[in-house]
Amino acid sequence: MGYVVHPLCQQAAEEVQQYIASVDVWQEEIAKGKMFGVLVVEDGEGKLGFLAAYSGLLVDRNDWPYFVPAVFDFQQPDGYFKQEETAISGINQRIKLLEQSSRLRDIRDALRRCEEEREKDIKAWKTAMDDAKARRDAIRQQRRRNTQHEETLPTEEEMTRESQWMKAELRRKRQHHETVLSAIRAEGDALEKEIMELRILRRKKSEALQQWLFEHFRMLNAKGETRDLLSIFADTSLHFPPSGSGECCAPKLLQYAFAHHLRPVCIAEFWWGQSPTGEIRQHHQYYPACRGKCHPILKHMLQGLDVEPNPFEQTIDSVPDIIYEDDVLMVVNKPEGMLSVPGKTSANSVWDFCKNHCPDANGPMIVHRLDMATSGLMVVAKTKSAHQKLQEQFLHHTVEKTYTAQLERPLPPTIPRSGIIRLPLRPSLLDRPRQVVDMTHGKTAITQYEMLTDVLVSLTPLTGRTHQLRVHCAHHDGLATPIKGDTLYGQMAQRLCLHAGRLSFTHPITGGRMDFTSPADFIG
Repeated sequence: MGYVVHPLCQQAAEEVQQYIASVDVWQEEIAKGKMFGVLVVEDGEGKLGFLAAYSGLLVDRNDWPYFVPAVFDFQQPDGYFKQEETAISGINQRIKLLEQSSRLRDIRDALRRCEEEREKDIKAWKTAMDDAKARRDAIRQQRRRNTQHEETLPTEEEMTRESQWMKAELRRKRQHHETVLSAIRAEGDALEKEIMELRILRRKKSEALQQWLFEHFRMLNAKGETRDLLSIFADTSLHFPPSGSGECCAPKLLQYAFAHHLRPVCIAEFWWGQSPTGEIRQHHQYYPACRGKCHPILKHMLQGLDVEPNPFEQTIDSVPDIIYEDDVLMVVNKPEGMLSVPGKTSANSVWDFCKNHCPDANGPMIVHRLDMATSGLMVVAKTKSAHQKLQEQFLHHTVEKTYTAQLERPLPPTIPRSGIIRLPLRPSLLDRPRQVVDMTHGKTAITQYEMLTDVLVSLTPLTGRTHQLRVHCAHHDGLATPIKGDTLYGQMAQRLCLHAGRLSFTHPITGGRMDFTSPADFIG
C-alpha cells in the first residue's frame, strides 16, 4: 500500500487545501483531524482534471459541493437508515431509563439489605446453636463426672429435642428469608428481563441495519463490475465489513470516476488537523489507504486498471555484509529494504542469504528481527543450541542494541535532548502493520534516547515492540519528530534513516562478551 505521491496529485491537493482553509464552517471540526483525498482523472477527450473527497461525514453532511458524493447516501432524513437509527436510539433511551430508574435502584437496594439481614440473622442463630451445643456437651461431661445432682440437669431426651428444634428453626429462618428475597427478586427480574429483551432487540436491529447498509454499498471497478461490501469482505479474515467501510476517500473517488466514465490517473490522501490520540498523523502529510477497511475494497475496484507495482513488494539486489562468523553464529549487516525472514511480498531475506551461505546450519537461525526498512546488525545462529542460548539472552534483556536515527527536523524546544520515552503500543486493528499508542491495552514499550546532533539521535530500546522506535520518535508524547523516510509515521524519503549500529551479546559457547558496531550510511 506504499506509494510515491505523483506531482499531479500534489498540485491538486494544494488547490484542495486552499479551498478547505477558506470555508469557515468546517474549521472547528477539521482542526480535530480529517482525511481528505484527490484523484486525478482523464475524460473521454483526454482532458485532465481532479476529484476531491473527505472521509466519513463533514459537519454531519456527506453532500458538500466541491467534493464527490457518498457511494451510498444513507443520511437522508426520511430514509430507511435514519428511521431505523431513530428506532434504535429509542431503544437505547428506554434501556437507559430502565437502568437508571428509581424503582430498579430501590429493588437492588432492598435486595442488598435483605441479603445482609439474612446473613446477619443466620450467623447469629448459628452462633446460638453452637453455644447451646457447647452447653449440652458440658452437661454430658458433668453427668459422667458427678451423678449427685443429676436430677437437676436436663435429660438426654430434652437436650435432643432442643437440638432438633434449633435445627428446624434454622431451616424456618432460611425459608423465611428466601421467601422475602424471592418476592423482591421477582419484581427485579421482570425489569432485568425487559432490559435484556431490549438489548437483544437492539442488537438484532443494529445487525440487520448494518447488513442492509453494506448490501447497498455497491462498489464499481474499472471493468464495470459491481460487488457489494458483504461480498467483498466475505473471503477476508474479517468476513464482515468493519464499520465505516466504503466511506473513506479512495473508494468514494474511484466510485465517482467509474460511474462517470473517467479514467483514474493517480490518487493521494492527506491528513488535515491534529493527530489522533493514539495514532500518528501529520498535518498536510500524505498517507496510503488503510489496510483493514480499504484494501479489500480497492483490490476489487482497481481490477481493470494498470497500477504501478507496490515498492514494498519488489525484491532488492543487495545482500547483507558478513561482519563476523565462526562455527556457531554469524553477525551480518542487513541492508535497508530486506526482510529478516521470508515473507509474502519478497523472495529475498536475511534467512535466505544465511541459509545459502551455511547450507549445513540447523535450527531457526534467525534470533531477532529488524524491520524491512531498517538497516543494521543482526546475530544469526548456525546451531539449535546457539539459537536457544542467544534467545535466552534476548529474553533476559542482556543483549544491548543501539540504533542511530536521523529525524526529519530538529526536536521541538520543549523536549529534552536526552531521556526515556514510555508509550505502550498495540497493533492498529484495521491498519496493520501500523502501531498505535494505547495507555489501556498497549504493551509496555520503553526507549532511552540521546541527541547526537540537531537531527541525529541515539536510541536504545529497553523493550522490543514492533515499530517501537519509529512510533516513540513520531508520537507527540515522544520526540514529536518522525524519523526521516518513515512512510508509516512521517514523510517519504529515499530510505528510512534508522540503523542498528551497535550490538553486544555473550557468545553462547565461549561465554565471552562480543561487541560489534556499524556506521549508518545515511550519516554524511
